Formats: sequence, C-alpha cells, structure tokens
Amino acid sequence: MRLNVQETHRIPTEIKLHQRSAVLEVSFDDGNIFKLPCEYLRVYTPSAEAVGHGPGQEVLQVGKENVTITEIRPMGNYAIAPTFSDGHNSGIYTWDLLYKLGSEYDTLWPAYLNELEAAGHQRQEPQ
Repeated sequence: MRLNVQETHRIPTEIKLHQRSAVLEVSFDDGNIFKLPCEYLRVYTPSAEAVGHGPGQEVLQVGKENVTITEIRPMGNYAIAPTFSDGHNSGIYTWDLLYKLGSEYDTLWPAYLNELEAAGHQRQEPQ
C-alpha cells in the first residue's frame, strides 16, 4: 500500500491522542481536524517493513484491529514517530502524510478493507 504523498505545507496546530477510543486527533493550520483511528495509522505505516523497498514489495498489514498508540515521539518540526502497542515503532508520519491520511480516509480505509478481503483475511471488530 504505497501512498503518493504530495507536499501540502500544512502544519498541525494540535495533536491529541484519545487513548480510550484509540484515535489520534490532528488539527491543522487550515482548520481541518482529522480523527485517525490507531488501527488505520498502523496499517498505513510508512515504514519499510510494510511498504518494502520498491513497488510490488508492500506487505499487507493484518490483525491490527486492537492496536493502540503507546507513545508519540516528535521528529524535528516535520513529523511524529508513534510507538504502537504491537511494538511497531519505525514509521515516521510527516505532516503531509498525516494530512493525506486524514483527507483521504474515506477512500483509503475502504481500499484497505478490500485488500484484506481479496487476500482472504477477515477483519475482526476491535474489542
């Protein structure tokens, strides 16, 4: 699931982790506020573990229904690096990537669910 991220030059004005609902809320300087489920962020991780090192090397992320974020590390003034409850911590989410994931959620999430189904995996409802 390689994402083509274009530069938006949008900057978050606030990032809040809602641990109970497992949602990362990101407010941007243009007034947009995106509520991104931890599972969604985890399956769209930009790390090489998931996207591979070239086209066609992507690894479908499965079984992430109950994953949460346990820590968020700032990466300079351009990104965050969350640590997920499944131990994954190598994805760097730039502001542009977070904006894309928020603004294209209604397209990207169903695309992921379709990929899961096509690969023969059944997503379980989070507990």
